[in-house]
Amino acid sequence: MKERTGIAYFIHSLWKFRFLTIMLVPTFIVLIVNNYLPMFGVFIAFKNINYIDGILGSPWVGFRNFEFLFTSGSLWRITRNTVLYSLTFMAVNTVLSIAIAVAINELRGRLAKTYQTFLIMPYFLSMIVVSYLVYAFLNPDKGFMNASILEWFGLDRVFWYSEKAYWPYILILVNAWKNVGIGAVIYIAAIAGIDQEYYEAAVLDGASKWKQTLYITLPSIQPIIIILTILSMGSVFNSDFGLFYQVPMDSGALYPVTDTVDTYVYRVLMELNDIGMSSAAALAQSVLGFVLVLLTNSAVRKINPDQALF
Repeated sequence: MKERTGIAYFIHSLWKFRFLTIMLVPTFIVLIVNNYLPMFGVFIAFKNINYIDGILGSPWVGFRNFEFLFTSGSLWRITRNTVLYSLTFMAVNTVLSIAIAVAINELRGRLAKTYQTFLIMPYFLSMIVVSYLVYAFLNPDKGFMNASILEWFGLDRVFWYSEKAYWPYILILVNAWKNVGIGAVIYIAAIAGIDQEYYEAAVLDGASKWKQTLYITLPSIQPIIIILTILSMGSVFNSDFGLFYQVPMDSGALYPVTDTVDTYVYRVLMELNDIGMSSAAALAQSVLGFVLVLLTNSAVRKINPDQALF
């Protein structure tokens, strides 16, 4: 019998696994609608959009829409904040997620499930809700920090929303509180897939829990850590808009440490009302993120080809 190749083999596989293929259809539709159809709007970044001529009829302006971002006097500040916060969040959240996952893995029964539930709950909270929770702590008059903690120690009140020195730490803490739980769940699932015979052999050899973690757990989940890190590099030039806009309450005194590319573009374009410039900023962030993913994956492939994403 002649072996099928190319399109014939593909069609034969679809028919052979037709029920599995049908199960993929909803996911495929969502992928097309959310990830590929919006790419039609990429060329908006190179047009001067007006509502009379429409998107297709509006005149082309080349790279003029990118000028406001790259000629802005705030470019260095917003880029620095965006990149440094993203890298810090990535490092802190990864370390904490792995540490929590290893700790919960040592628990058994309902206690482990209870901890997982409480850890993952903040992830589903709206950033607006989070901003009011933070405000309850940092309110200058009746906030928990001023009215309870600082007063109890006999210290002066702090006007948190005008003191920029504290906010890099506050933002890191809030981001970790909200996102570490979901990261820990991913690593808990990865740890659950490790063959228990490795740990049994280590116990027979007298290895402590620390050594089991160091020489069995971490090497076993290393591929997951690398994959998640590579994917995270794609969003280094993007920031959590809610975190940097809602949580600091858009306080102008905090702009030097809380202003990122996303918040800056939002404030500028709310005044200019130019969707072409907004699209240009988003396209620049996406292209830079894509380049970083390629560079990170290339570096991983040179070190260990088996653990590269592609």
